[in-house]
Amino acid sequence: MVAVIGAGFGRTGTLSLRAALALLGFGPVHHMKELYDRPERLAAWRDAAEGRASAARAVAGYGAAVGWPACAFVGGLVHAFPEAKVVLTDRDPDAWYESAYRTLYLSRYDEEGRRRRLDGDAGRVAAFAEELIWERTFGGRFEDRAHALGVLAEHRARVRAVVPNDRLLVFRAEQGWEPLCAFLGVPVPDTPYPRGNTAADFHARVRRRIGGR
Repeated sequence: MVAVIGAGFGRTGTLSLRAALALLGFGPVHHMKELYDRPERLAAWRDAAEGRASAARAVAGYGAAVGWPACAFVGGLVHAFPEAKVVLTDRDPDAWYESAYRTLYLSRYDEEGRRRRLDGDAGRVAAFAEELIWERTFGGRFEDRAHALGVLAEHRARVRAVVPNDRLLVFRAEQGWEPLCAFLGVPVPDTPYPRGNTAADFHARVRRRIGGR
C-alpha cells in the first residue's frame, strides 16, 4: 500500500527522497529508475497513461512512489490512496531548469548530437519517458525555457489544488530530515539526509545503462 507520494518533477531532489523514504521504512520506493530495472512494470504505466487503468495498479506492492512517472498521476494516486502523504519536492525554478536540461533532456542525445536509440526493454522505457515527459507534459517545447518554467509552475499549483493541506509537504532537500520526519511521523535517523545524483552521477548512470555507447 502506497503511504507516500512524491509529487515533484525529476531533478527536484526525487532520487534523494527515494533513498530517504527507503531509510525511513517506506520502501520499496518506485522511481523512473525502477522502470529500467523492472521493465515488466511498463505495461501498467502505459495503461495508466492511455486511460485504460488507474496508476494505482502500476505502483502495486510499493510503499512509496516518487518522481516520474508517478508525478504525472498525482490526482489519481491521491484518490486511490486516501491515507497517503504527499511530498512536493521543490527547487529554485531556474536551477531546476538548468539541471533538467543538462541531464534529463540532453541525455537523450549522444556525443555527436544524435538521438540515442536504445534497444530492448531500455528502449521501450525510454520511448515511454519521451512520450510522457517531453511530449505530453512539456508539449515538445522543453527548449523553450519560459514554457518549461510555466509547466513547472502549473504543476505545483495543480498539486496544491488537489492535495488537502494536511496531506501535503512542500520540501527542499537542503531542509534535511526534520520537516520530512515530522510530516511522516517518524524519528529522525542518525545519519545525514541522502545527497547525490549530481549531473556527473546522472550521466555515469546513463552510460552504464547504454553499455558505454
